[in-house]
Amino acid sequence: MVSPLTHDDPQALGSYTLLARLGGGGMGTVYLGRSPKGRMVALKTVHTHYAEQAEFRSRFQLETDAARVIGGRYGAQVIDADPLGPTPWLATEYVLGPPLDDAVALAGPLPEQTVRALGSGLCDALAQLHRSDVVHRDLKPANILLTALGPKVIDFGIARAVGDDRLTRTGAAAGTPAYMSPEQVAGGEHTAAGDVFALAGVLVFAATGRPPFGGGQPADLLYRVRYADPDLSGLPGGLRTVLEPCFAKDPRRRPGTVELGERLRADTDHVDDLRRFADHLPDLVLAEIARRCTAVWEVRPSRLPTPQEVEPRTESAGPRRMGAALSRRKLIAAVSGAALVAGGAAGAWAWFGPDESKGGTAATPRSTRRPAGAGPRLVWEVSVPGATTDLKTLVVGDYVVVVHDNGFLCVDAKTGEKRGESDRTVPVVLDGDRLLACEADDQSGTTTIAPVNLETGNVKTPIARTGSLGIEPKLLAVLDGTLYTEGYGKGGEKRLAISLRTGKRLWSRAIAPGTSDPITAVPAGASLVRLSGEEAIAIDPHGGAQRWSKRIALGSDAVISLDRCFAVTDDHVFTGGRELLALRTTDGATTWRFGAERKSGESYDPRMEHYGPPVVEGGVVYSVERRRGLIALDAKSGRLLWQEKEAADQASSSEAYESTPVVGEKYFYGSPERDGWARAVDLRTHRTAWTFQGPSGDKDGMSASVMQVHRRAGLVVITNGKSVCAIPLE
Repeated sequence: MVSPLTHDDPQALGSYTLLARLGGGGMGTVYLGRSPKGRMVALKTVHTHYAEQAEFRSRFQLETDAARVIGGRYGAQVIDADPLGPTPWLATEYVLGPPLDDAVALAGPLPEQTVRALGSGLCDALAQLHRSDVVHRDLKPANILLTALGPKVIDFGIARAVGDDRLTRTGAAAGTPAYMSPEQVAGGEHTAAGDVFALAGVLVFAATGRPPFGGGQPADLLYRVRYADPDLSGLPGGLRTVLEPCFAKDPRRRPGTVELGERLRADTDHVDDLRRFADHLPDLVLAEIARRCTAVWEVRPSRLPTPQEVEPRTESAGPRRMGAALSRRKLIAAVSGAALVAGGAAGAWAWFGPDESKGGTAATPRSTRRPAGAGPRLVWEVSVPGATTDLKTLVVGDYVVVVHDNGFLCVDAKTGEKRGESDRTVPVVLDGDRLLACEADDQSGTTTIAPVNLETGNVKTPIARTGSLGIEPKLLAVLDGTLYTEGYGKGGEKRLAISLRTGKRLWSRAIAPGTSDPITAVPAGASLVRLSGEEAIAIDPHGGAQRWSKRIALGSDAVISLDRCFAVTDDHVFTGGRELLALRTTDGATTWRFGAERKSGESYDPRMEHYGPPVVEGGVVYSVERRRGLIALDAKSGRLLWQEKEAADQASSSEAYESTPVVGEKYFYGSPERDGWARAVDLRTHRTAWTFQGPSGDKDGMSASVMQVHRRAGLVVITNGKSVCAIPLE
């Protein structure tokens, strides 16, 4: 995607005039440039604050060397480079072809003959790389470009010489979970056999349209990569026979690139002739290549103006309700510490406003005057069609941060306009209006905590530093200027507290080995409540000791996910599941429980989940009950105040009660029964007022909607599958 230069981008790099931005992230920016003789090039740079570090200059030099090794036949030909300049840069040919993930999104899964030709070319590319004792370490669909003369491998940002362990020791694994090798997940050395494992995954994606180990949270993906078998259903029989050995957990049992290439070429015609590669490509892909060949010459230099200073925002006087909005923000901040997986410069972002035109659409003043039963207007939408896992969103100050498995993107909460973007593999957590990133320092073996610039996506100067926290540290929460985190250090798993004011570790405590279950943590009174699966524990923030533990019966059919919301006040934690529970934050005792005796027909099963995530607002706990709809309880006593009228059996589907809801002044926002993104229950009449179909019609994912309130923008932000949209909060 080509976008204008920003006001502070340079005019030129070396002798190359910059025309536009092609992409960017936390490490640097990729530009479209033109040589003095008119040749179009892609220029990759390293951000200034990284250029000052010897380690990153060395890394950039290694990336340049690896790109030279693979050459122009199998990669983007290196034209020029200045790794030692004040701003290091690398100029390569501008490859005229889409990334593999975009091609599959455009044309669907590729035919077997095409996949074999693709695999044959990639085997030759990797063989050339491996002959120079270099491994790619991040082979994935976004890093493979399809051209009329064959596939090209790009992005050698984490490539390494065989035997170089600077990025492979414990706590410093890098890569994309869906395509990592088991040894890479374990923090061991990723050799040429690891690239073969990743290549097989890429070919499964090309043939089926999905990664071999499915989607979901990065922690779940890493577990499946290491211990589970790949899903090869849907592969043609011949391809399955060829690719299955490549997924052996023991790298010694995998075929080499030469052997794999021979198996892919067996009993096929011309798949090894790159001059005829275009013959194997679908017409839609060929048309996209042709479009790009023309479009690149139509780009004209453009630059965004210098942003104006924004006056400080003044909050209106009066009491602020501290219910589900605050709890939800803190919850999402903690649980989104799942790795933000690195992606290539060629992203798959799609931007649409209500009229499906590109660009954000500004939020206009809300109007409550609309026909009875009519849903609200769509304010903005952003989607990530290339994502393999459902999106997550964070409400951060005046922004919404969209997290997916290729990175994250910051958008203006009012307009949906794109701001900062990053392709870094980093866990993040919220500290008020700041987004903090946690990143392993490969050279020193430490972990740094640094704020993120939401306008650029760049990581600022670190404010804290601690020892290694393992492959995927879990950032629990920030409370009173202290970051609480869990990870793997010397001697086993630990829980730590780090002062964000001084950057020093306040305490460290050994904890029992964890599981692959996702966790969330929320500040509650004088404790930090940590929830994982069906267990809730309260942690003393001053020393890390466990104050109490409580098992929560979620139900035999419950969907345990990071989106499950546990509503929290200073003195209580409210949970759903088989029953609605109110737990005291001081000792974990049950203040009240609701629902054990409420049977809903002959099909009622007390072992199943019956109550969705609760939300508390104004002293009232709201939750959706299976087959009954919305109910409202007194937060202090658990007494039923009212229940939704005419709602019998309308909430029978799982999405209807498993949605993470929010409450406004006029409406409760939850999921509809089917085929929709949101429904609003009028808090005065206790009836469904309207349903919102969503910008893409049917639900865009397997999970229920996740809703958050953005109070400053006056919006409800709805996340569903691969899309995020906003509607007015009423």
